[in-house]
Amino acid sequence: MSELKSQIDLSNLPEHVAIIMDGNGRWAKRNGRPRIFGHRNGVKTVKHIAEVSAELGIKHLTLYAFSKENWSRPKAEVIALMELLVHTIKGETKTLMKNDIRLKAIGNLHALPKRCQEQLQEAIDMTSGNKRMDLILALSYSSRWEITEACKKMAADALEGSLQPDEINEELFSTYLSTKHYPDPELLIRTSGEQRISNFLLWQIAYAELYFTETLWPDFKADDLYQAIISYQQRERRFGKISEQIKVG
Repeated sequence: MSELKSQIDLSNLPEHVAIIMDGNGRWAKRNGRPRIFGHRNGVKTVKHIAEVSAELGIKHLTLYAFSKENWSRPKAEVIALMELLVHTIKGETKTLMKNDIRLKAIGNLHALPKRCQEQLQEAIDMTSGNKRMDLILALSYSSRWEITEACKKMAADALEGSLQPDEINEELFSTYLSTKHYPDPELLIRTSGEQRISNFLLWQIAYAELYFTETLWPDFKADDLYQAIISYQQRERRFGKISEQIKVG
């Protein structure tokens, strides 16, 4: 067993971990290779971290795979990423089944190429009965887009009379988000040394612990995840209260 893994309190795991997978392009550049080479190696890390998370006992793992803003990247890179997405989903479904992992996706999925949508839905359907962990891919995702869409749905319900303005509160608003079936993340990890949220789960991470690492995503291994969880477990989560209240509770 890893020395770091042995330091983890399994009774105090974050139920939901979210990761901004950053650094594929820089990793490829450091290795003198094209950016898609970095993305291919980043996919290997996705598989590894998903398996490690499930084995550890994490119940929900959300990965920021492709942002709405990523559509503005060079066309050749976007096409290569979409092809990689299709190939990966098709090739890893058996692994998801083997590890009892259920695949889910959030984001503007209709913006994905039709072939991607079909492969994604096929994998989601095939793994729907798995229960060990939810692997949630954020694809063509933007938190501002998600919040705007939620507001549109609420406005439509209000116009048809099924929603009254005085019924609106934080709990109700959350039910209009694409993450309504999952608890909010307790831990958000970002790789590559960047220290920003990049329009990811802005509503949901209101009280998440943030963990930034210099490690580029293709180099992110099990021990890096363990270190992030250890850091999480060493923090005092007060939710607006003071230390004495938490200790009494």
